[in-house]
Amino acid sequence: MDSRFIRNFCIVAHIDHGKSTLADRLLEATGTIASRQMVDQYLDTMDLERERGITIKAQAVRMMHRHTDGQEYQLNLIDTPGHVDFSHEVSRSLRACEGALLVVDASQGVQAQTLANAYLAMEHNLVLIPVINKIDLAVAQPEKVAQEMEHTFGFRREEMLFVSAKEGTGLSDLLRAVVERIPPPTGDAGDPLRALVFDSAYDSYKGVVAYIRVFDGTLRQGVPIHLMAAGNRAEALEVGVFRPHLVEMETLSVGEVGYVATGLKSIHQVPVGDTITLQERQAAEPLPGYLPLKPMVFAGVYPADGESYRELGDALERLQLNDAALSYQPENSVALGFGFRCGFLGLLHLEIVQERLEREYGLDLITTAPSVAYRVIMADGSELNIQNPSQLPPQQQFTEIQEPWLNVSIITPSRFIGEMMDLTMTRRGEFKSMEYLQGGGEVATQEGNQSPSSDPRVLLEFKLPLAEILLDFYDQLKSRTQGYASMDYTPADYKSGQLLKLDILVNNLPVDALSLILHKDNGVQQGRALVERLKELIPRQMFEVPIQASFNGRIIARETIRGMRKNVLAKCYGGDVTRKRKLLEKQAEGKKRMKRIGHVEVPQEAFLAILKVKR
Repeated sequence: MDSRFIRNFCIVAHIDHGKSTLADRLLEATGTIASRQMVDQYLDTMDLERERGITIKAQAVRMMHRHTDGQEYQLNLIDTPGHVDFSHEVSRSLRACEGALLVVDASQGVQAQTLANAYLAMEHNLVLIPVINKIDLAVAQPEKVAQEMEHTFGFRREEMLFVSAKEGTGLSDLLRAVVERIPPPTGDAGDPLRALVFDSAYDSYKGVVAYIRVFDGTLRQGVPIHLMAAGNRAEALEVGVFRPHLVEMETLSVGEVGYVATGLKSIHQVPVGDTITLQERQAAEPLPGYLPLKPMVFAGVYPADGESYRELGDALERLQLNDAALSYQPENSVALGFGFRCGFLGLLHLEIVQERLEREYGLDLITTAPSVAYRVIMADGSELNIQNPSQLPPQQQFTEIQEPWLNVSIITPSRFIGEMMDLTMTRRGEFKSMEYLQGGGEVATQEGNQSPSSDPRVLLEFKLPLAEILLDFYDQLKSRTQGYASMDYTPADYKSGQLLKLDILVNNLPVDALSLILHKDNGVQQGRALVERLKELIPRQMFEVPIQASFNGRIIARETIRGMRKNVLAKCYGGDVTRKRKLLEKQAEGKKRMKRIGHVEVPQEAFLAILKVKR
């Protein structure tokens, strides 16, 4: 098709603002999916996505739409994830498009990821179409949200579209705006091929299937191709488009979105963000912006029974075929045996991977508390990256520890500003800026009707250590603001801090899986709270079990689990007192020997206790 009649766009929004439902209505309105085949969240193919109501993996689909001028247009839609953990997929999707539908919930207004995604789209020079969704709700405030978008982004009132994705209201205006406002793709079919890989998946028959957007040139089936960043070579075994199932085509030309089956056996051979060109006629330079994925959060994953280590390794290998963001390497823990140290994009990604391993592969897992990657500056000037606190070398061997920091955006009703300041400052946060989203901070409430949702909302900008956000920050954010606040973050840089290692000793033996790296101001409090929590969780033994917290090599807290006692005098009805004493001394000697060689099993709940310790 002539590139003048192609429109490439994506839908970006905060989580749960109706992206997937709007995509469903567009599929119906363009006749891409028959009504009898339609199910809710059609483009969300994983059971977990439908159960949780979130999009985890980006999906693409080609729709054909006849405009009011009688011309048929090719609309290529890329449905993007909404959670901050998968923001890299949003970024790749934006680079493959010329425009974006910025969807905002009429009952919730602009949220933190609405801002983040909008600014990301502006950085990629995309045309934004503001869409106010869920206008059918009884609590919807479309006019108030329109004013908020006008003030926050500078949209004009006449630019905004008011729709209900659930009922299909306003869809014709939306499709007309996509055709008329989003520019057609540019590029020359005669130039050497340059196609952006914005996603990939693994097929057991076709190998790695790369999802691509063609910027220059033409890709034909059967030609040898070259990946410019990875340096790998392959053959275009099959070329096609998404309707939304795979439909084979002969060629993909300028502006078109589709897929190419490469036959390669590892998803890492076709990295997301790479540029595909032809082997015989290579492009002079790749498309800009390629960055490799970097895990943000690390956790140990171990089989509960110890005998399923090989099955866990096979499951991680198969799961990684369709999730390039997952990284893992074998590790050995004194407490838990053989397992894997896995890298994730965030806590939700960790939760999704763990649930998929347990559900799809029938594994019973123990997952340690998440940690971040620290940069240790050694005494000789070299750098050591550690992903596990137990890997920290002795203090005399290094000069400083650097930890990753984040730029954090929080949107909250103005009455909770003090709560947010208190929360972030107790987590070693640095305040950057504050801005009212509704203009000047006017209080838009009626007398006697003071609710948080009617307060003017404020955008707060902070810098925070990633480690302080990992544990219970988001829960505290929601509970302190009655659920009205939202948060988004982006990586900033590494900063040096006064960080020390906290070790937990059970029966005088350190449990490496419970080790933490903490700021010196938080170590004593965290150590005491953790020891108290473990005392409740570790079952009683036949002998006394001490639980200790060691911070920077000094014992700071101790609790003792009393041993269970058998009444050895129960059958001793009479006789001399020396007979009773002899039985008690024999019991005491047995307990000493048992304590010397006894092994204490630490249950899964103990490793989760780190997540639940109150700050």
